[in-house]
Amino acid sequence: MFNKFIAAILPYFPKKFIWIFSRSYIAGETIDDAMRVSKDLNNKNIKVSLDILGEFINTLDEAESNKNEYLNLIDVSYKNHIDGNFSLKPTSFGLLIDKEICYNHIREIVAKTAKFNGFIRIDMEDSPCTDDEIILFRRLKAEFPANVGLVIQAYLKRTLKDLELMTDLNSTEIPVSYRLCKGIYIEPESIAFKKYEEINRHYLEDLEFIFRNKIHVGIATHDKPLIEGVYSLIKKYNVPKDMYEFQMLYGVTPKLRERIVNEGHNMRVYVPFGKQWFGYSTRRLQENPKMASHIIKAVFYKG
Repeated sequence: MFNKFIAAILPYFPKKFIWIFSRSYIAGETIDDAMRVSKDLNNKNIKVSLDILGEFINTLDEAESNKNEYLNLIDVSYKNHIDGNFSLKPTSFGLLIDKEICYNHIREIVAKTAKFNGFIRIDMEDSPCTDDEIILFRRLKAEFPANVGLVIQAYLKRTLKDLELMTDLNSTEIPVSYRLCKGIYIEPESIAFKKYEEINRHYLEDLEFIFRNKIHVGIATHDKPLIEGVYSLIKKYNVPKDMYEFQMLYGVTPKLRERIVNEGHNMRVYVPFGKQWFGYSTRRLQENPKMASHIIKAVFYKG
C-alpha cells in the first residue's frame, strides 16, 4: 500500500528524483545514447526497437517536429548499421488533432523505412485510440505490406475479435506482424480484464490464435509463468523461429532476457530515448510500485 501511494505521488516530485529510477530503463536523452545502447545490445545478439519518447501532443507543429526526428533517427540508425526497427505512437503525430495529417506523417516515416527494407511498429495507445489506430494500420499495410506492424493488448476484451477481423491482412507470402503485450493504460473494467490470472489466460488465448493462423508475433512480456505458457504453445504448434520473437523493455529482467536468448530464441529489446522521458517513467512506476521504495531509499540514503 505504501509503495502504491509513493508511486502515485512521485510524478509530482522534481524530475531529478524520477531520473534516479528512469536512467536504468531509458537509453538517455539523445540519439547518440540510443545508438550506444543499441550497439551494445546488438553485440549480445539482441535486436532493438527504437522509440523516441513523447505522445499526446497539443499542436501540429509538434507533430511535424516529431516526424522530422524520426526521419533523422532512421538515417542515423542505418548509418550506424543498427540491427533493429522503430516503434512510434500515433498521438505523437497528431492522431487526436487531425487524423489525415497524422496518417501522412506516419506514411512518410514508413515510406522512408521501406527504402531500407526496414520496419515500423505502430504502438497501441489507450482505448479511445484503438479503432483509429487499427484503421491507420490497415491503410499503411495496404501500401507497405512488409514494412509495418501493430501492437495489440491482451487485457482489452475486444482483442481476440480484432484479431479475427484482421485475418484478411495475413498471407503466406507476407504474414501480418503483431506485438502482443498485456497492456499498460488504465482502462475501465467494462472493456478490460483486470485480474492477473485472466489477463494471462487471454494473452495465451490471443497467442494461440496467432500461432494457429501463422501470423508473425513479437511476444512482449517479462512474466515468467506466462513465458512458460508461451513455450508450451510454441511446442504445440511447432512454430518456426522466424515466425516469433520475444520482446522486452530496456533495463527490465535482464537475467530472464539472457536466459531466453541462451535457449536459442530471437529477442528484441524496446529502447526508448528522448527528452520527453518523464511520462514514460511515471507509467513504469505505476506498473511496478515496488520500485518507488527503491527511489526513496536512493534519494535519502546517506551511507
